[in-house]
Amino acid sequence: MKELRETVYAYYTKEGRVNLPWRLTDDPYAILLSEIMLQQTQVNRVITKFPLFLTKYPSLNDLSKASTQELLSLWSGLGYNRRALWLREGAQRLVGEFGGTIPQDPKALAKLKGIGYATACAVVTYSYNIPVVFIETNVRTVFLHHFFPDREGVHDRELLPLVEAALDRSNPRKWYSALMDYGVHLKKTYKNPAKRSLHYTKQSTFKGSNRQIRGWILKTLSGGSPSGTTYNQLYGNYLGVKDYKDQEQLKEKMQERFKEILTGLEQDGFVSFHGDSIKIRP
Repeated sequence: MKELRETVYAYYTKEGRVNLPWRLTDDPYAILLSEIMLQQTQVNRVITKFPLFLTKYPSLNDLSKASTQELLSLWSGLGYNRRALWLREGAQRLVGEFGGTIPQDPKALAKLKGIGYATACAVVTYSYNIPVVFIETNVRTVFLHHFFPDREGVHDRELLPLVEAALDRSNPRKWYSALMDYGVHLKKTYKNPAKRSLHYTKQSTFKGSNRQIRGWILKTLSGGSPSGTTYNQLYGNYLGVKDYKDQEQLKEKMQERFKEILTGLEQDGFVSFHGDSIKIRP
């Protein structure tokens, strides 16, 4: 463990991303925002959006009152738009139940929609410098690389005692930041060690997926008129951004899929139908 700590801290001292904006603050709200943004999203995208969000919504109270259209418009480019609605819902609960503060108990924080236990632990660690034990993909990568170099299908329960033993309890905030950066380095240097985890899942292809179409619909509606648009206009615009020679064949192939995606967006609380008009919910 001593050797591991020395290796991790040596890398962090030399190559650590110490100037990431969310590492320059211990404001729990800003850290909560960054951790949710960073879920399945590249750091370079979050760096751009993070300060814009803090300017637009400088507090939990401000975020709790955000309109869906403004929120989704600002969130555009981060992907997984459900996180934006969950973030606002979480802000509303934190304002209503905790007086606008972030609890120091990760179990309490993890009860909010879209915030798993690992994210809750990360928020508590970086905000309050409390030594809690958790695993996320970069932490997992480090311990798989150093302790299970020749094993496949390693369960997290085998890693947790090691993560706990290695934890720098004097400065967990710095330790986990160093672990994250070292894990990113290992993924780039070696054939992703995280793939040896029993919990590893490969992200599905984005291009041409329902996620891509959902994202396009929400980006189009949130950037358009507050009064919305008609289905024919929306679908026609979608076909217009596609480079297909046979538009009729595409229409027949895509029609039902497009309608199902819109129905899903309505059920998830993103859009509403008013006669022939479709618009972002308030």
